[in-house]
Amino acid sequence: MIHVTFPDGSQREYAPGTTGAEIAAQISKSLSKKAVAMALDGVLSDLNDPIVTDARLEIVTRDDPRALELIRHDAAHVMAEAVQELFPGTQVTIGPVIDNGFYYDFYRPEGPFTTEDLPKIEAKMREIVARDKPFTKQVWSRDEAKDWFEKKGEAFKVELVDAIPADQKIKMYAQGDWMDLCRGPHMTSTGKIGNAFKLMKVAGAYWRGDSDREMLTRIYATAWHTEEDLKAYLTMLEEAEKRDHRRLGREMDLFHFQEEGPGVVFWHQKGWALFQELTAYMRRRLKGDYQEVNAPQVLDKVLWETSGHWGWYKENMFAVQSAGDEAEDKRIFALKPMNCPGHIQIFKHGLKSYRDLPMRLAEFGAVHRYEPSGAMHGLMRVRGFTQDDAHIFCTEADMAAECLKINELILSVYEDFGFDEITVKLSTRPEKRVGSDDLWDHAEEVMTRVLGEIAERSNGRIKTGINPGEGAFYGPKFEYTLRDAIGREWQCGTTQVDFNLPDRFGAFYVDADGGKKTPVMIHRAICGSMERFLGILIENFAGHFPLWFAPAQVMVTTITSEADGYAQEVYQKLLKAGVRVDIDLRNEKINYKVREHSLAKIPLIFVCGRKEAEEQSVNVRTLGSQHPKSMSLEEALAMVKAEIVPPDIKRALAEA
Repeated sequence: MIHVTFPDGSQREYAPGTTGAEIAAQISKSLSKKAVAMALDGVLSDLNDPIVTDARLEIVTRDDPRALELIRHDAAHVMAEAVQELFPGTQVTIGPVIDNGFYYDFYRPEGPFTTEDLPKIEAKMREIVARDKPFTKQVWSRDEAKDWFEKKGEAFKVELVDAIPADQKIKMYAQGDWMDLCRGPHMTSTGKIGNAFKLMKVAGAYWRGDSDREMLTRIYATAWHTEEDLKAYLTMLEEAEKRDHRRLGREMDLFHFQEEGPGVVFWHQKGWALFQELTAYMRRRLKGDYQEVNAPQVLDKVLWETSGHWGWYKENMFAVQSAGDEAEDKRIFALKPMNCPGHIQIFKHGLKSYRDLPMRLAEFGAVHRYEPSGAMHGLMRVRGFTQDDAHIFCTEADMAAECLKINELILSVYEDFGFDEITVKLSTRPEKRVGSDDLWDHAEEVMTRVLGEIAERSNGRIKTGINPGEGAFYGPKFEYTLRDAIGREWQCGTTQVDFNLPDRFGAFYVDADGGKKTPVMIHRAICGSMERFLGILIENFAGHFPLWFAPAQVMVTTITSEADGYAQEVYQKLLKAGVRVDIDLRNEKINYKVREHSLAKIPLIFVCGRKEAEEQSVNVRTLGSQHPKSMSLEEALAMVKAEIVPPDIKRALAEA
C-alpha cells in the first residue's frame, strides 16, 4: 500500500496505481466533478495519472489559481485542432503558455494567416470546447512518434521528437480524434477550458528563432478563468493603449527615436525637464548619505575581463576603437554596460579603513547595452540609458543594516510617486554562480532575515516572496516590483549583495586588527533605468502628472489680444515664483487653445480676458475637469506655489 498525505495533514492508504481521479471520487462527488488535475508533491500532474509511491496530494479544481496555466495550455491545443480542421495541410509546431495567455506557431504552405482568419478560428475553437472531449495520454516509442508524424506530413513535429532527450518519455495527448506531442499535464477534457478566451493578433516567427529557417505564423491568444476576468483584461489592454508612453510622448512633445540612433532617446525640452526633475529629486534623496561620483564611459576591455563581464556579458556590450587608421592606441575598449567596476576603482583609490565604512558611492551613469532590434520598446527597453546606480562598500556586520536602509529609501521614493502596492522578493542562488557555498549560505541567511523584517516593518502593506534560483551570478538580491494605476506590475528597484567583484579587483579595507579584509559590495538601484522609470510614470499617470513633477506646469493664454499685457504680467509672476510656465498669445479661439493644451497634458491653464485684467484675476482650468474656476491672481499664485513643492521638500519643511 502507498500513503497519500492531504493538505490538512491527514493520511490515507491506497493500492499502488490508484489515480487522482479515483481518490477525488472517493472523497466526494462534488470534488470529483470540479477536479481538473492534481498536484503530486507540489508538481501539477494529470488527474488520471497513477500514484505509485507515497506522496503529498492536492486535488486541483478549475477555480484554483494553478489551473489558469492548464486552461491556457489546453486552449493552445484546441486552437491547433481548430486550425487544422479549417485549413487542412497546415503544420503545427509549438504552442506554449506565456504571460496572460498563449500562442501557437503554424506553417501554412498557402501563406500566413491574417487577422481576418481569427474570428473563424475562434468560432471553431468554441465548437471543440463544446464537444467536451477528454484529454487522454499515451506514451509512445520514439520510432512510433516519428512514423506517425511523418505519415501526417508533420515535419516540424518529427524534428521536435528528435530533439527530446533520450531519457525522456514521448508523450502524446489526444482530444477526441486529434492528437499532439506534449509534455503535459492537461485538464480532464476540452469542456473545462470554458469560453473566456480570445484570439488577439498574428505575427511572423522563424522556426526555432533561426532566420535561415521557415517563416511561421504565430497566433497570440488570451484565456482566463471567467468571462469577467477576460473582460477586465481586455479593458486593461484598452486602457494601456491609451496610456502608451510612446503615444503620449508624441502628444506631449517629450522625446522621439530615429533610425540613426537605434535604442537611444532624443529628449525634447519638455521631456528633458521631466528627466532633470526626476534626477534632481533623486539627488536630494541621496544628499548626506551618498557621495556622488562619475566613472568613465569608455574603459579598456582588460577591466571588463577582470570583472567577468567580458566572459559573462560580452554579447550585450559595445566594443569601441579609435576610428583613425593612424591612431597609435589600437586597444579594444568597451562602452560601460554598468557602473560597478568603475566604482570599485574609486573605492580602491587610497587606503580605506573600517572607520571609512560604510562608503556609499552613487552615480547617474550613462550606460549602453546591446538589445536586439526586435526587443527594443520605446523608453521601456533601450540600448542607451541612465542608471540611478549606487554601490555600498561595508563590513559583513553592516550588511543587514545597509539593506534595510536601502529598503526604506526605495519604499519612500515609490510612495512619493504614488505607488503603494509593492512586492519585495528575494532571488536566491542560480545554478551558474561564483563564490563558495558558505558565502552564499551566509548572504542568503542575512537577506532572508532582512526580508522578514521588511514585511514586519510594513505591517502587512508590503508583500514579500522568494524567487528560487533567480539571483545574480555573484550574489542574492532583492527585487522590488510596483503595481501601477491599471494593475500592471513593473520590476524596478534592486538590492544585490556581492562578495565576488571586490575580491576579483583586490579591493580591501584595513580592519580594526590591522589586517586587510575584503568589503561586502551592495549594488542598489531605485528607478533602475531612469528612462524606463519615466516611461512607467508617463503610463501610470496617463500624462496627468502631479503638478510638482509636470514638465510644463501652467499655460497662460488669452481670450482677446486686449489682455496680452496682463497675460504677460501673470506669466512673469509665475516665472519669478519658479513655475515651469509657457504663454500662448496666438490670435486663436480660446476653445481651440484650451483643447490643444489639454491634449498636451498641461495641468493648469490660466485664461486671461478683459474682465480678468480689470479684476486682477485668472480663470483656472484644471486638466481633466470640466469646471473652470475664477480666482484672484494672488490666490492662484499661492495655490500653484504650494502645489509645485516636491513631496520630499514638503516633508523636510514640516520636520524643520
